[in-house]
Amino acid sequence: MGGCPYVSLLHSMIVQNLGRILISGASGLIGSALIAALEQRDYAVTRLKRNPCAGGNELAWDSSRVLPPELVSGFEAVIHLAGEPVAARWTAAKKKAILDSRVVGTRHLSEALAHAPQPPRVLISASAIGYYGNDGDEIANESSPSGEGFLPEVCRQWEAATRPASDAGIRTVQVRIGVVLSVKGGVLKEMLTPFRIGFGAQIGKGQQWMSWIHIEDLIGAILCILNNDRLEGPVNLVTPAPVRNSEFTKTLASVLQRPAIFRIPAFALRMIFGDMADEVLLASQRVEPEKLIRSEFDFKYANLRSALQEILGRAKRDFFGH
Repeated sequence: MGGCPYVSLLHSMIVQNLGRILISGASGLIGSALIAALEQRDYAVTRLKRNPCAGGNELAWDSSRVLPPELVSGFEAVIHLAGEPVAARWTAAKKKAILDSRVVGTRHLSEALAHAPQPPRVLISASAIGYYGNDGDEIANESSPSGEGFLPEVCRQWEAATRPASDAGIRTVQVRIGVVLSVKGGVLKEMLTPFRIGFGAQIGKGQQWMSWIHIEDLIGAILCILNNDRLEGPVNLVTPAPVRNSEFTKTLASVLQRPAIFRIPAFALRMIFGDMADEVLLASQRVEPEKLIRSEFDFKYANLRSALQEILGRAKRDFFGH
Protein backbone atom coordinates (compact mmCIF):
# COMPACT_ATOMS: atom_id res chain seq x y z
CA MET A 1 0.00 0.00 0.00
CA GLY A 2 1.03 3.60 -0.44
CA GLY A 3 3.30 5.07 2.21
CA CYS A 4 3.18 8.22 4.33
CA PRO A 5 6.74 9.32 5.26
CA TYR A 6 5.75 11.91 7.88
CA VAL A 7 4.47 9.23 10.27
CA SER A 8 6.57 9.11 13.41
CA LEU A 9 7.93 5.59 13.80
CA LEU A 10 7.58 5.70 17.58
CA HIS A 11 4.02 7.02 17.41
CA SER A 12 3.15 4.38 14.81
CA MET A 13 4.53 1.62 17.04
CA ILE A 14 2.60 2.91 20.05
CA VAL A 15 -0.69 3.08 18.13
CA GLN A 16 -0.19 -0.31 16.50
CA ASN A 17 0.70 -2.01 19.79
CA LEU A 18 -1.97 -0.38 21.93
CA GLY A 19 -4.50 0.79 19.33
CA ARG A 20 -8.12 -0.10 19.75
CA ILE A 21 -10.11 1.10 16.76
CA LEU A 22 -13.87 1.46 16.47
CA ILE A 23 -15.39 1.22 12.96
CA SER A 24 -18.89 1.76 11.63
CA GLY A 25 -19.87 0.54 8.17
CA ALA A 26 -17.58 -2.44 8.74
CA SER A 27 -19.37 -4.77 6.30
CA GLY A 28 -19.17 -2.40 3.33
CA LEU A 29 -16.60 -2.41 0.53
CA ILE A 30 -14.23 -0.01 2.26
CA GLY A 31 -14.90 -1.19 5.80
CA SER A 32 -14.19 -4.86 5.11
CA ALA A 33 -10.94 -4.06 3.25
CA LEU A 34 -9.87 -1.64 5.96
CA ILE A 35 -10.50 -4.09 8.79
CA ALA A 36 -8.39 -6.74 7.05
CA ALA A 37 -5.53 -4.25 6.70
CA LEU A 38 -5.80 -3.09 10.30
CA GLU A 39 -5.89 -6.59 11.74
CA GLN A 40 -2.81 -7.50 9.68
CA ARG A 41 -1.08 -4.66 11.55
CA ASP A 42 -2.22 -5.95 14.97
CA TYR A 43 -4.83 -3.30 15.64
CA ALA A 44 -7.74 -4.47 17.81
CA VAL A 45 -10.86 -3.65 15.79
CA THR A 46 -14.34 -3.28 17.25
CA ARG A 47 -17.32 -3.01 14.88
CA LEU A 48 -20.35 -0.80 15.41
CA LYS A 49 -23.24 -2.84 14.00
CA ARG A 50 -27.01 -2.64 13.99
CA ASN A 51 -27.31 -6.35 14.83
CA PRO A 52 -24.14 -7.34 16.69
CA CYS A 53 -23.25 -10.96 17.28
CA ALA A 54 -22.30 -12.23 20.70
CA GLY A 55 -18.66 -11.39 21.27
CA GLY A 56 -16.32 -8.70 22.43
CA ASN A 57 -15.51 -7.17 19.03
CA GLU A 58 -18.99 -5.86 18.15
CA LEU A 59 -21.15 -3.13 19.69
CA ALA A 60 -24.82 -2.31 19.06
CA TRP A 61 -25.30 0.68 16.72
CA ASP A 62 -28.55 2.39 15.84
CA SER A 63 -27.59 5.58 14.04
CA SER A 64 -31.01 7.12 14.66
CA ARG A 65 -30.58 7.01 18.45
CA VAL A 66 -28.34 8.82 20.91
CA LEU A 67 -25.19 6.86 21.65
CA PRO A 68 -24.01 6.50 25.29
CA PRO A 69 -20.55 8.14 25.62
CA GLU A 70 -19.32 5.26 27.77
CA LEU A 71 -19.94 2.84 24.89
CA VAL A 72 -17.42 4.59 22.63
CA SER A 73 -14.84 5.41 25.28
CA GLY A 74 -11.29 4.09 25.36
CA PHE A 75 -10.55 3.78 21.64
CA GLU A 76 -7.42 5.21 20.06
CA ALA A 77 -9.31 6.01 16.86
CA VAL A 78 -12.83 5.93 15.44
CA ILE A 79 -13.46 5.43 11.72
CA HIS A 80 -17.01 6.22 10.65
CA LEU A 81 -18.03 4.79 7.25
CA ALA A 82 -21.73 3.97 7.66
CA GLY A 83 -24.33 5.44 5.31
CA GLU A 84 -27.29 4.58 3.07
CA PRO A 85 -26.18 3.62 -0.49
CA VAL A 86 -26.57 6.45 -2.99
CA ALA A 87 -26.76 4.42 -6.24
CA ALA A 88 -30.53 4.18 -6.80
CA ARG A 89 -33.41 6.33 -8.04
CA TRP A 90 -33.82 9.18 -5.59
CA THR A 91 -37.38 9.14 -4.36
CA ALA A 92 -38.29 11.46 -1.51
CA ALA A 93 -37.96 8.54 0.91
CA LYS A 94 -34.57 7.54 -0.52
CA LYS A 95 -33.25 11.08 -0.21
CA LYS A 96 -34.36 11.24 3.41
CA ALA A 97 -32.66 7.91 4.14
CA ILE A 98 -29.43 9.07 2.46
CA LEU A 99 -29.38 12.34 4.42
CA ASP A 100 -30.49 10.98 7.80
CA SER A 101 -28.19 7.96 7.78
CA ARG A 102 -25.21 10.26 7.34
CA VAL A 103 -26.07 13.40 9.24
CA VAL A 104 -28.00 12.01 12.22
CA GLY A 105 -25.67 9.04 12.71
CA THR A 106 -22.53 11.18 12.43
CA ARG A 107 -23.88 13.77 14.85
CA HIS A 108 -24.84 11.13 17.44
CA LEU A 109 -21.44 9.47 17.18
CA SER A 110 -19.55 12.79 17.34
CA GLU A 111 -21.50 13.96 20.38
CA ALA A 112 -20.86 10.66 22.16
CA LEU A 113 -17.12 10.87 21.42
CA ALA A 114 -17.01 14.48 22.61
CA HIS A 115 -18.38 13.41 26.01
CA ALA A 116 -16.56 10.07 26.30
CA PRO A 117 -14.50 9.62 29.50
CA GLN A 118 -11.58 8.58 27.26
CA PRO A 119 -12.07 10.22 23.84
CA PRO A 120 -10.14 8.98 20.80
CA ARG A 121 -7.06 10.67 19.36
CA VAL A 122 -8.71 10.90 15.96
CA LEU A 123 -12.10 10.62 14.27
CA ILE A 124 -11.98 9.77 10.56
CA SER A 125 -15.42 10.29 9.08
CA ALA A 126 -16.44 9.44 5.52
CA SER A 127 -17.64 12.08 3.11
CA ALA A 128 -17.57 12.21 -0.70
CA ILE A 129 -16.26 14.30 -3.58
CA GLY A 130 -19.94 14.90 -4.27
CA TYR A 131 -19.24 17.87 -1.96
CA TYR A 132 -17.93 19.80 -4.99
CA GLY A 133 -20.96 19.20 -7.20
CA ASN A 134 -20.79 19.28 -10.99
CA ASP A 135 -17.69 21.38 -11.67
CA GLY A 136 -17.13 20.79 -15.38
CA ASP A 137 -13.42 21.11 -16.17
CA GLU A 138 -12.58 23.06 -13.00
CA ILE A 139 -10.03 21.44 -10.69
CA ALA A 140 -11.23 21.13 -7.10
CA ASN A 141 -9.06 20.69 -4.01
CA GLU A 142 -9.86 20.65 -0.31
CA SER A 143 -10.17 24.44 -0.16
CA SER A 144 -12.63 24.65 -3.08
CA PRO A 145 -16.21 25.72 -2.34
CA SER A 146 -19.07 23.27 -2.21
CA GLY A 147 -21.35 22.90 -5.22
CA GLU A 148 -25.09 23.03 -5.71
CA GLY A 149 -27.59 20.19 -5.52
CA PHE A 150 -28.69 17.41 -3.23
CA LEU A 151 -25.33 15.61 -2.85
CA PRO A 152 -23.32 18.74 -2.03
CA GLU A 153 -25.94 19.63 0.59
CA VAL A 154 -25.72 16.10 2.07
CA CYS A 155 -21.93 16.33 2.20
CA ARG A 156 -21.98 19.77 3.84
CA GLN A 157 -24.33 18.60 6.57
CA TRP A 158 -22.47 15.28 6.88
CA GLU A 159 -19.16 17.01 7.50
CA ALA A 160 -20.69 19.64 9.79
CA ALA A 161 -22.09 16.83 11.94
CA THR A 162 -18.53 15.99 13.05
CA ARG A 163 -18.17 19.40 14.71
CA PRO A 164 -18.92 18.24 18.27
CA ALA A 165 -15.85 15.99 18.08
CA SER A 166 -13.53 18.65 16.67
CA ASP A 167 -14.85 21.25 19.14
CA ALA A 168 -13.92 18.81 21.93
CA GLY A 169 -10.31 18.76 20.72
CA ILE A 170 -10.42 15.44 18.85
CA ARG A 171 -8.42 15.52 15.61
CA THR A 172 -11.18 15.17 13.05
CA VAL A 173 -10.76 14.25 9.38
CA GLN A 174 -13.49 14.17 6.74
CA VAL A 175 -12.32 11.87 3.94
CA ARG A 176 -13.92 12.92 0.65
CA ILE A 177 -13.95 9.65 -1.27
CA GLY A 178 -14.04 9.40 -5.05
CA VAL A 179 -14.86 6.45 -7.33
CA VAL A 180 -13.35 3.41 -5.61
CA LEU A 181 -12.03 0.73 -7.96
CA SER A 182 -12.57 -2.84 -6.77
CA VAL A 183 -14.21 -5.96 -8.20
CA LYS A 184 -15.84 -6.56 -4.82
CA GLY A 185 -18.19 -3.60 -5.01
CA GLY A 186 -18.84 -0.12 -6.32
CA VAL A 187 -19.06 1.11 -9.90
CA LEU A 188 -16.41 -1.21 -11.36
CA LYS A 189 -18.21 -4.34 -10.18
CA GLU A 190 -21.42 -3.10 -11.82
CA MET A 191 -19.62 -2.34 -15.09
CA LEU A 192 -17.74 -5.62 -15.48
CA THR A 193 -20.53 -7.88 -16.75
CA PRO A 194 -21.71 -5.64 -19.62
CA PHE A 195 -18.11 -4.83 -20.58
CA ARG A 196 -17.08 -8.49 -20.56
CA ILE A 197 -19.86 -9.45 -22.98
CA GLY A 198 -19.06 -6.58 -25.34
CA PHE A 199 -21.78 -4.15 -24.23
CA GLY A 200 -19.52 -1.65 -22.52
CA ALA A 201 -20.85 1.86 -22.96
CA GLN A 202 -19.81 5.46 -22.54
CA ILE A 203 -22.07 7.45 -20.21
CA GLY A 204 -23.68 10.42 -21.92
CA LYS A 205 -21.20 12.47 -23.96
CA GLY A 206 -18.34 10.95 -21.95
CA GLN A 207 -16.71 14.32 -21.28
CA GLN A 208 -17.39 14.29 -17.53
CA TRP A 209 -14.33 13.84 -15.32
CA MET A 210 -14.10 10.78 -13.05
CA SER A 211 -11.91 11.09 -9.97
CA TRP A 212 -11.03 7.55 -8.95
CA ILE A 213 -8.80 5.61 -6.56
CA HIS A 214 -7.64 1.97 -6.34
CA ILE A 215 -9.04 0.29 -3.21
CA GLU A 216 -5.51 -0.48 -2.04
CA ASP A 217 -4.45 3.17 -2.25
CA LEU A 218 -7.65 4.19 -0.49
CA ILE A 219 -6.88 1.90 2.45
CA GLY A 220 -3.27 3.06 2.47
CA ALA A 221 -4.41 6.69 2.60
CA ILE A 222 -6.71 6.02 5.57
CA LEU A 223 -3.83 4.31 7.39
CA CYS A 224 -1.68 7.33 6.60
CA ILE A 225 -4.30 9.69 8.02
CA LEU A 226 -4.68 7.49 11.08
CA ASN A 227 -1.04 7.98 12.06
CA ASN A 228 -0.30 11.46 10.70
CA ASP A 229 -1.28 14.20 13.15
CA ARG A 230 -0.70 16.84 10.46
CA LEU A 231 -3.73 15.70 8.47
CA GLU A 232 -7.07 17.07 9.64
CA GLY A 233 -10.21 18.58 8.19
CA PRO A 234 -11.27 17.53 4.67
CA VAL A 235 -8.91 15.22 2.76
CA ASN A 236 -9.63 14.13 -0.81
CA LEU A 237 -9.13 10.41 -1.37
CA VAL A 238 -8.64 10.23 -5.13
CA THR A 239 -5.71 9.56 -7.44
CA PRO A 240 -3.81 12.57 -8.84
CA ALA A 241 -4.82 11.42 -12.36
CA PRO A 242 -8.58 11.79 -13.00
CA VAL A 243 -9.87 10.79 -16.43
CA ARG A 244 -12.89 11.59 -18.56
CA ASN A 245 -15.60 8.95 -18.73
CA SER A 246 -14.78 8.31 -22.39
CA GLU A 247 -11.17 7.48 -21.46
CA PHE A 248 -12.28 5.30 -18.56
CA THR A 249 -14.60 3.39 -20.90
CA LYS A 250 -11.92 2.85 -23.55
CA THR A 251 -9.29 1.81 -20.99
CA LEU A 252 -11.52 -0.70 -19.24
CA ALA A 253 -12.60 -2.21 -22.57
CA SER A 254 -8.97 -2.41 -23.70
CA VAL A 255 -7.83 -4.15 -20.51
CA LEU A 256 -10.69 -6.64 -20.91
CA GLN A 257 -9.91 -6.95 -24.65
CA ARG A 258 -13.50 -6.17 -25.55
CA PRO A 259 -15.11 -3.50 -27.75
CA ALA A 260 -16.91 -0.52 -26.24
CA ILE A 261 -18.85 1.08 -29.07
CA PHE A 262 -22.08 1.97 -27.32
CA ARG A 263 -23.23 5.12 -25.56
CA ILE A 264 -25.97 5.46 -22.97
CA PRO A 265 -27.75 8.75 -23.73
CA ALA A 266 -28.27 11.18 -20.87
CA PHE A 267 -32.05 11.28 -21.34
CA ALA A 268 -32.27 7.49 -20.82
CA LEU A 269 -30.29 7.74 -17.58
CA ARG A 270 -32.55 10.55 -16.37
CA MET A 271 -35.64 8.48 -17.14
CA ILE A 272 -34.27 5.57 -15.09
CA PHE A 273 -32.51 7.33 -12.22
CA GLY A 274 -33.99 10.82 -12.06
CA ASP A 275 -31.84 13.41 -10.27
CA MET A 276 -29.25 10.80 -9.38
CA ALA A 277 -28.23 10.59 -13.04
CA ASP A 278 -27.27 14.27 -13.18
CA GLU A 279 -25.56 14.42 -9.79
CA VAL A 280 -23.67 11.12 -9.95
CA LEU A 281 -23.51 9.47 -13.38
CA LEU A 282 -23.28 12.60 -15.53
CA ALA A 283 -21.59 14.96 -13.07
CA SER A 284 -18.04 16.07 -13.85
CA GLN A 285 -15.67 16.09 -10.87
CA ARG A 286 -12.00 16.80 -11.50
CA VAL A 287 -10.63 16.53 -7.98
CA GLU A 288 -7.04 16.86 -6.78
CA PRO A 289 -5.77 15.16 -3.58
CA GLU A 290 -3.75 18.21 -2.55
CA LYS A 291 -3.34 17.29 1.12
CA LEU A 292 -2.18 13.74 0.35
CA ILE A 293 0.28 15.08 -2.22
CA ARG A 294 1.66 17.57 0.31
CA SER A 295 2.04 14.77 2.86
CA GLU A 296 4.05 12.89 0.18
CA PHE A 297 1.68 9.94 0.21
CA ASP A 298 2.96 7.30 -2.21
CA PHE A 299 0.21 6.25 -4.62
CA LYS A 300 0.88 2.73 -5.90
CA TYR A 301 -1.71 3.02 -8.66
CA ALA A 302 -1.83 6.52 -10.10
CA ASN A 303 -2.30 5.25 -13.67
CA LEU A 304 -5.75 3.98 -14.64
CA ARG A 305 -4.56 1.20 -16.95
CA SER A 306 -2.13 -0.24 -14.42
CA ALA A 307 -4.77 0.02 -11.68
CA LEU A 308 -7.35 -1.88 -13.74
CA GLN A 309 -4.78 -4.46 -14.85
CA GLU A 310 -3.83 -5.15 -11.24
CA ILE A 311 -7.41 -5.36 -9.99
CA LEU A 312 -8.68 -7.57 -12.82
CA GLY A 313 -5.53 -9.67 -12.90
CA ARG A 314 -5.81 -10.37 -9.18
CA ALA A 315 -9.51 -11.23 -9.54
CA LYS A 316 -8.65 -13.70 -12.30
CA ARG A 317 -5.91 -15.31 -10.20
CA ASP A 318 -8.25 -15.58 -7.21
CA PHE A 319 -10.96 -17.14 -9.39
CA PHE A 320 -8.63 -19.80 -10.76
CA GLY A 321 -6.91 -20.33 -7.41
CA HIS A 322 -3.44 -19.10 -8.39
